[in-house]
Amino acid sequence: MILGVESVSEAEKSAPFLIMIIESNYYLFGAKSLPTQIMWLSPIFERFVEKSPITVIIRAMMEVVLVDNELNNLFNRTAQTGYTRELLFSTLVKMMTEVVCSTSQSIGSVYKEMAAEIGVSKTAVYDKLNRLEPDVSQALVRDTASKLEVIINTVGINVPSLLPNYKVKILDGNVLGATEHRLAVLRNTGAGSLPGKSIAVLSADLGIVTDVFPCEDGHSQERSLLPEVLETVETKDLWIGDRNFCTQEFIFGIISRGGSFIIRQHKSLPWQPINELIYQGQIDGGEVFSQDVLLEYSGIKLNCRRIVVKLEKPTRDGETEIAILTNIPSSHADSVLISQLYRKRWRVETLFQVVTQTFHCEIKTLGYPRAALFSFCMALVAYNLFACLKVILSSVHGVDKIEGKLSSYYLSAAVEGTYKGMMIALPSEEWERLGEINLTEFSQILQDWARFVNLSAFTSSPRKPKEKKQKPRYDPKHPHVSTARLLEEKKSKSKSKKTSQQ
Repeated sequence: MILGVESVSEAEKSAPFLIMIIESNYYLFGAKSLPTQIMWLSPIFERFVEKSPITVIIRAMMEVVLVDNELNNLFNRTAQTGYTRELLFSTLVKMMTEVVCSTSQSIGSVYKEMAAEIGVSKTAVYDKLNRLEPDVSQALVRDTASKLEVIINTVGINVPSLLPNYKVKILDGNVLGATEHRLAVLRNTGAGSLPGKSIAVLSADLGIVTDVFPCEDGHSQERSLLPEVLETVETKDLWIGDRNFCTQEFIFGIISRGGSFIIRQHKSLPWQPINELIYQGQIDGGEVFSQDVLLEYSGIKLNCRRIVVKLEKPTRDGETEIAILTNIPSSHADSVLISQLYRKRWRVETLFQVVTQTFHCEIKTLGYPRAALFSFCMALVAYNLFACLKVILSSVHGVDKIEGKLSSYYLSAAVEGTYKGMMIALPSEEWERLGEINLTEFSQILQDWARFVNLSAFTSSPRKPKEKKQKPRYDPKHPHVSTARLLEEKKSKSKSKKTSQQ
């Protein structure tokens, strides 16, 4: 039922009046145009839009980004040794999405709910997960990110680029946490079992992970993956990384492909000073100095800048200064700006923190590296969906109300609490029409739904830093205290103090 109209025939008879009422009521929410989706959504669907728009938006984006036949085609063209008989790749994606977003506790629990739909044994599901090639997981992240990029560009919020005319990419490595010792090869060792590691690439301007380089060997160095990263470097790319990525091969590889870099200097990298350090200015936490240096590799010489930030307080490793290398001309970015851009690396570290704490990316029971890497890549997809959600909310409510103020934890908790009930009330048929809409119209619909979001329900609540006080010593004669008595004692002291002041 829409606005009290009880039947289709009644709606047809009153069509002009109905549209007028819909448009009038919708303007109360600040919309600038007639909402397309109200003309065809069911009343139950509209109810979820009004009461849990966050869940509806996430599920709608999943419908457009994770299309079954496209996922299966992606698997067919990417997998080298894998094959499909009865269990489709799209089914694995659907199952892992439930676990990663914490709407189900494990693959086993998802299997119990979907056994009839899956049509194969649980053993077959785990066998498929354990053999899933890392290239397939990588392609999944790349493909979904490209679709979300279209949505982000379509909603068109005016967020200034970190550095105009450059595509800023921040890369960092991540080691998956140790799994349980369920595999036979792990039962005779007490050491932590690492199922793999990866390098993730965060687009600083889009705010989503656009690429990932998974590796099954948890003990391999990040540098072993750099040749694969170099294959993706394009002209006007600006790569920001820590000192683990400071190798001659990587730096000169970026240059040869027309890219730029801001990378923290590693002590092992050979260099020659051209001039002395010159003071450039002040930033939060230190002073900035700069000098020209010469790098050489395989007979090729490169003049670049070496920027040194002398810190007011030492790092946790006891270092008093940080040296950064860059080939960006000073006319494009001065030394102070370069040092500030390097500090944007915290964004990718925050990404890993959100993926680990908010999404179920490290499933302890998945000991096989390929299954563990697939779950991590699915968590990156989930992160991208929520990052795109924040962009949509920013386009409607304003960047100043979203950036750094919305909690990913509260957003995911809202989805977790509503998702299963919504999918029971709204079966897959209710969502299929979204797949028929072009991304421009789809983005407009998402913005319309975003107007119903109550931002105050999702704002973060940062704790104040604790005051450093000396911890009272433990008294074995008084091992316990009564909290109620201490509170009452404090209350009585406060009353007596007020009485004395009067």
